[in-house]
Amino acid sequence: MDQTLMDKVPPHNIEAEQAVLGALLLNWGAMSDVISNLRPERFYSPQHQVIYGALQALFAKNVQGDTLSLINELTLEGNLEKAGGAAYIASLTDTVPSAANIDYYSDMVLDRSTRRDLIKITQEIKADSFDLGHDSATLLAEAEKKIFALNERNETTVIHEVKNIMIKEIEIIESRYKSKNQFTGVPSGFSRLDIMTSGFQESELIIIGARPSIGKTALALSIMQNIALERKIPCGFFSLEMPFESIGMRILSMEARVDMQKMRSGMLRMDEVKKIQDAAGRWFEAPLYIVDTPNMRLLDLRAMARRMVVNHHVKIIFIDYIGLISTENTAAPVYEQISEISKSLKALARELKIPIVALCQVARDAEGQEPNLAQLRGSGSIEQDADVVMFIHRERLRDDKAAVQDAKIILAKQRNGPTGDVDIMWVPAYATYANKGHDD
Repeated sequence: MDQTLMDKVPPHNIEAEQAVLGALLLNWGAMSDVISNLRPERFYSPQHQVIYGALQALFAKNVQGDTLSLINELTLEGNLEKAGGAAYIASLTDTVPSAANIDYYSDMVLDRSTRRDLIKITQEIKADSFDLGHDSATLLAEAEKKIFALNERNETTVIHEVKNIMIKEIEIIESRYKSKNQFTGVPSGFSRLDIMTSGFQESELIIIGARPSIGKTALALSIMQNIALERKIPCGFFSLEMPFESIGMRILSMEARVDMQKMRSGMLRMDEVKKIQDAAGRWFEAPLYIVDTPNMRLLDLRAMARRMVVNHHVKIIFIDYIGLISTENTAAPVYEQISEISKSLKALARELKIPIVALCQVARDAEGQEPNLAQLRGSGSIEQDADVVMFIHRERLRDDKAAVQDAKIILAKQRNGPTGDVDIMWVPAYATYANKGHDD
């Protein structure tokens, strides 16, 4: 580190720290306003950390905080001398210009604390960057993670008055009334499903589950086709199982309505080649962004998702599939890793304010029966974190592989809406799903 930086005293404001503590002793009711955001470690002075920690203890005990009760608490903790002694405690109320300005003083304390944290993070990033044992991609992801964690910590908890909520809700409803838009979220293109969900809503985690080889990816691609190609809404697609070339061929087959097996073999008619070229032209203009890294780390996925939203204005993200995301703690039991992943994806949806659609396998013992919530892999955490859970159900084809087949989406959970079944069609020639009666 530069010697000039090492010689500098970290940002702090002792007077503001004293003012916060003194104001609390004069106006104990203000403790409820600051305790959710102000922690002992936010204070620069070690003795102020001890004092504020004792005030938190009084608050937890439902004891009125004043000079005498604070001195008594510090004495019981054996921390009175660390806090500067009884005389220093008594002097704190003399340093407060106005107890009414506690929000201003606490904001100053928080600001200096954030600056110190930023300095610490940049020092760590610089030290890690000199260590050639770390690859640059990991360094970037770790740096982003640290900054994001700091930003999350600084988020302020707000109590919303119902009158303000009503004003906002009326504005939303009036806007929808004027636009006559039936759906408040991103439409899937499956009409009955969209009626039931009003589209995929922002900040929601949507799970699509199915037995292996039933068509989770096909349904996700069918939905994505409607969103990115038909509605020109920017989509992100994380394919942890298939390379981007396979995704490209599947979406071409779906759009061109040309048998995928014929596309693979090259045994095509001239009119089919023309259909494929036309479909490629339509996809060429579609706002679709694909990442095909296998066994992608959760950390990298979060970082890439943020970039998609910032750089490409992506409005919905698909992940194929949860079981192939790897966590940092690979030694943990699988259910703990799945729990970490589902919680992280839900938090990411809230942070980015977009729906995230994640695919998930259903246990193999569900073969031949309609899947349910209990059969989700890692079902406890996934079911709890998800806003919407839907399953695909159909019989496996055996004889006529070209036949269009009845299938259905089972909407098993919807936090803010109805549940039920949606009849759809499986079109195996193009490996796609379609609305009932719209398979051409």
